[in-house]
Amino acid sequence: MTVNEDSFTNWKTREEIAESMIPIIGKLHRERDVTVLLHSRSLVNKSVVSILKTHRFARQIAGEELSVVETLPFLQALTTLDLGPSQIDIGMLAATYRADDRGLSVEAFTAEAVAGATGANKIERGEGRDVVLYGFGRIGRLVARLLIEKSGSGNGLRLRAIVVRGGGDQDIVKRASLLRRDSIHGQFQGTITVDEATDTITANGNAIKVIYANDPSEVDYTAHGIKNAILIDNTGKWRDREGLSKHLRPGIDKVVLTAPGKGDVPNIVHGVNHDTVKPDEQILSCASCTTNAIVPPLKAMDDEYGVLRGHVETVHSFTNDQNLLDNYHKADRRGRSAPLNMVITETGAASAVAKALPDLKAPITGSSIRVPVPDVSIAILSLRLGRETTREEVLEYLRDVSLNSPLKRQIDFTTAPDAVSMDFVGSRHASIVDAGATKVDGDNAILYLWYDNEFGYSCQVIRVVQHVSGVEYPTFPATAV
Repeated sequence: MTVNEDSFTNWKTREEIAESMIPIIGKLHRERDVTVLLHSRSLVNKSVVSILKTHRFARQIAGEELSVVETLPFLQALTTLDLGPSQIDIGMLAATYRADDRGLSVEAFTAEAVAGATGANKIERGEGRDVVLYGFGRIGRLVARLLIEKSGSGNGLRLRAIVVRGGGDQDIVKRASLLRRDSIHGQFQGTITVDEATDTITANGNAIKVIYANDPSEVDYTAHGIKNAILIDNTGKWRDREGLSKHLRPGIDKVVLTAPGKGDVPNIVHGVNHDTVKPDEQILSCASCTTNAIVPPLKAMDDEYGVLRGHVETVHSFTNDQNLLDNYHKADRRGRSAPLNMVITETGAASAVAKALPDLKAPITGSSIRVPVPDVSIAILSLRLGRETTREEVLEYLRDVSLNSPLKRQIDFTTAPDAVSMDFVGSRHASIVDAGATKVDGDNAILYLWYDNEFGYSCQVIRVVQHVSGVEYPTFPATAV
């Protein structure tokens, strides 16, 4: 057999194994609310090739490729267990099993590693938590996609309604079309139907009521069968407690803002300070996309090295707030054409760091440049550290953080030498450390952090909503803090 034939035979074998994994992953998700991960990347609803690519991607962060031959036995072992709602990382199971020297079988090791999600320890599934989207723009539609994707057995978050201003004939059809097709993020993964008579969009079986209102005071959500819901405000029109309190109408229990909050509204960055949310807090903010991108790596660096001062420069994609052609804008420079110019502007991310990381006493400054790309930005984080280090040490530390720390869902890591912004469209992490661009000189470090300012941020919003709603399920094997 030639080398080419041997390689192709190996590929077909791995394809067959990946095909056998799909129904197992799907059944665990639908029937038991178990999300199967591979190094923090969900394998739910993934194709054969996507599963194989995710396994191969592990070589960038774990140092070696992970084979489906190695992970399939762990997946099969999960099917024999009495599992409750959870997230189970078969990549981490394989890695920890490899390092274990007790000679346990895969089945015994898996049962021990996920014991917290089985039998008497498992979380009992509730009836689900209603979610309402107030506004249906860029972030609103991506959050909707994620909620639909994660509907699972229906016992988690349930998107029940979206609230928008009336837009005339065929308004609901056009909104459904925008959910179905996106110029940046591609086609919706599933089916969408519209019932104009009842103002309902049905996406992958999820019936979503479209409520038309010009003000929060106009809506009684209980009239639509909605109760104890979490409302996600995607408009940014109200940012303080008084304004956001308008949403606390019948049927609404909590309000989550997808923009920086003002005054005493808590700004929450999942992975960093989400555990500080008080159970009785009804109003909170998910801060900005840039704050979410820089705070997790900033915390990681401060924990290990200490941070004395820092500056963040964001090279940010243009947004709806800018103009297609030169036109009036209340802010300086932002009125100039977004697709034709680099636009110097301001960012509030640096000042927002103090709200998410109050223990960090280092002064952090910030500035921003808007550039002619539609999505994905990069934050250049320049830090003065508390001790001297080396580039190799910093990269090894951040790689380990991306794999094995409580921040592994927020921080990703890439060693790809030809990586450019479009490569990170659809990233579910808050930011991605670019290893090749990292600079370290003594006690000075410069980190280049890519982030999908739309989708990555939307994933962080979902994580916050899951946490405050009580459907943020534990991940196994557990990560050492």
